[in-house]
Parts: sequence; structure tokens; C-alpha cells
Amino acid sequence: MLETIKLKSPIDGSIYAERPIATDTQVSAVVERARAAQVGWAQVPIAERCTYMLKMLEALVAMTDEIVPELGWQMGRPTRYGGEFGGVKERVGYMVEIAEKALAPVMASNPKEGFRRYVKKDPLGVVMVIAPWNYPYLTAVNTIVPALIAGSTVILKHAAQTLLVGERFAQAFEAAGLPKNVFQNVVLNHAQTERLLGSGKIDHVNFTGSVAGGRAIEKAAAGTFMTLGLELGGKDPAYVLPDAKLDHAVANLVDGAFYNSGQCCCGIERVYVHEKVYDEFVEGYIAETKNYVVGNPLDASTTLGPMAQARFADLIREQKAEALRKGAVAHINMNVDKDVAGSPYLAPEVLTNVDHQMSVMREESFGPIVGIMKVRNDEEAIALMNDSPYGLTASIWTRDTDHAAAIGDRVETGTVFMNRCDYLDPALVWTGVKDTGKGAALSAIGYDNLTRPKSFHLREVV
Repeated sequence: MLETIKLKSPIDGSIYAERPIATDTQVSAVVERARAAQVGWAQVPIAERCTYMLKMLEALVAMTDEIVPELGWQMGRPTRYGGEFGGVKERVGYMVEIAEKALAPVMASNPKEGFRRYVKKDPLGVVMVIAPWNYPYLTAVNTIVPALIAGSTVILKHAAQTLLVGERFAQAFEAAGLPKNVFQNVVLNHAQTERLLGSGKIDHVNFTGSVAGGRAIEKAAAGTFMTLGLELGGKDPAYVLPDAKLDHAVANLVDGAFYNSGQCCCGIERVYVHEKVYDEFVEGYIAETKNYVVGNPLDASTTLGPMAQARFADLIREQKAEALRKGAVAHINMNVDKDVAGSPYLAPEVLTNVDHQMSVMREESFGPIVGIMKVRNDEEAIALMNDSPYGLTASIWTRDTDHAAAIGDRVETGTVFMNRCDYLDPALVWTGVKDTGKGAALSAIGYDNLTRPKSFHLREVV
């Protein structure tokens, strides 16, 4: 019997899409085609590769009216927010803009007469992208586009929850006229993925997902010496200082915690507020959170859709219940239709009187819940921000840029924000520390992680 992957919609529990899993023979053929196509693709000038990416982007954006409700059905994001293509345009555009310079050979800094010495940036070969469901287009383009521009071929295996996204990318590349087999979309189960990574036929894998998933990737790839890009868990903190512009901090930190139902890699999961502004901040934060409307993401009035799967919502319910048992105070307690155990529909929640003995302040939530703690000073805030196995982003809310930079120097994180959060700037490298993973995406450094250096030491003899 043919094995399939079923996409269960969080809207109503129906099977929204079902696709057959590739056979092992088909998987081998995909890799062989990618390897063969890469030889010719690497010879295509960078400017021409970039043109293909811009045409792909144009084709993808042209599908917006179909893709936006499709995303609502697949993973629950409200259609009022219009998909992800603002960020996709920004990232693709920037990586195209810097490509020629970022991929240019690096000349030796100390010229020697009679020698030509430089380091060339060669493509890695065959790159596999294992993309997540929470921002299925944004996360995928972080690697797909720069890997292709750098001269590698790409195999995309998208999350089961967003099966149709891989097909949309394939359609867009076909519309762009990309040479055959330079990009391929595949549907695989976990066992097949692990076998493929262990086969030695993949040169680089980029994975965005859980810490457990990252460990499985590393284990599967052990001994192959492929390079890895892993963006894993997060528990991103914010610190609000006494001189912060409070209305700005409240609005942005509420959005940073609850946008996309809290299912954001760099979403705000814990907030530390200086005691001088704590009461005012909490009051504003609660009031702002109560404005959310939870419901069907296809309804224009909905600002918070269901979580992608019921089990994700149940985890949040468990974290909240544990925190309440240990003395936390819940402030929203919103009455939401279908918000019961076993349902993906979940009201946002704000907790105070929390501490680091509670899982909601230590373990990844990835949902619409946030804990707010009072702190006395910078030292306490920094210690609490660093009291986590993760480190993706941290945001600091103050009017003093130098002070924010000084605090940021002491926070164990991949990105330091001031007066903003939950955003990727493609000109800055996207990376993490500790259990958040390793590797880097976007910026010129992202290109360095998707190429291998090759030295040329050429002596002229006359």
C-alpha cells in the first residue's frame, strides 16, 4: 500500500491535503539529478542566477491570492495578515543585491610580485533544506535562494503541516524558467530523511525545528562530514528599562508574543520589567492583549488563529496549569469557543508572579503565552535572560543606545534588538547560541556558510 502524508487542517480537523511519499528509488533519482544538474548550474554567471531568483519571486508573489487562504488552512494564520511575502521580498532582494560582492574571490591582503593568490568561494554541491511550518516561505528562502545563487542545487523537504508550500516553490521556479533539476521538491517521511542524510550524497543540510529534531539530524549525518545549519529552539527574552517608551514597548512586545499565535522562532516568550515601571507596563500589556480576537483564520475579524496542531495548544495549557499551581497569576482568562483540551484553538494568556521554577519561563512554549517578571536592576535582568538553554534573540527597551549595546554584550544570544523584536534583518546574520543551534543564514556571512573556500596560489614563471 502506498504510504502518504496527510495534512490535517487546524481550522476544522479535516484532511486538507494528502501526498504520496517518494519511494527510495525515486529519492535516489532526485539526488542523482541534483548532482548532475549542479555541474552546469555552477557555470551559470552569478548575475544570471540572481535573475532566476527574482523571476521566481515574481511568480510566487503572483500566487498571493491563492497562497494566503491556503496558509490559513494549513497552519492557521489569519488571512488578514496577508501571508509572508513582505519579508520574502526583502530577503530575496537583499541576497540578490549583495551576491556578486559576497561571492567574489578574496585576494590575499599582502600582494607578492610574481604570484596571484586568492580564495575562491565554491558552491557546496547538493543542499537539502528541511523547512518548518510556522513561517514556511520565510524560513525556506533563507537557504534556498542564497544556496542557488552560490551555485548549489537544492532539494526541499517541507514540513508535513505545510505540504503545499514545497509545491508552490516548485511552480514558481518552473515559471521562472529555472533549469531542470536545479530545484526539486520531495515528500519524505522521517526514516527516509535520515537515510538520505546518512547516505553521504548530500553536501549540506539546513534544518529549522526542534532541538530533538536537530539532534536527530546530527546523528543521521554523523560520519558524512556534510556541513550543517541548525536553527532549533528558543525562549527569547525582553528587558524593559525605566526609561523605555512604555506605550511603544507594550504594543511591540504584545505583538512579538502573540503574532502567528506565538509560533515564531524569535517570538517573545518572557519579559523582565524594571520595578520602577513594572505596574504601568503590566497594566498596558494586559489591556492590549485583551484586544485579540481568536477564531477561524479565514474570518477577516480574526487576529489570532488556531495553533497548527492541537498538541501544541495542549502543551501551553499544561505550562499554564503548572504555573498557576506554583503561584502564578493569569490576567486574560478569555472565553474562546473551542478552547478546550485537544483543540488547537487557544486564547492568549499573560502571567505574572512567575519565576524560573516554572516551565513557562524556562522551556520553549511556541504559543500564545508569556510570563512577566519584575526585576530590580540590569544585573538581575541579565542573569535571568541568560538563565536558559537557548539563545536566538533578546530585546532591550530603552532610549539609551549605548546602554542597550553594553547590556547586549553580556546577553548570550544570536541577535540583540533595541526597541524592536521578532524580525530578521537580511543584512545581519541570523544565528543562535547554545541549544538554539549552529550555522548562520542571511547577510554575506550566510553566503560563507553556503560555500567552501578554495585557495589558488599561482606562481608566474618566465
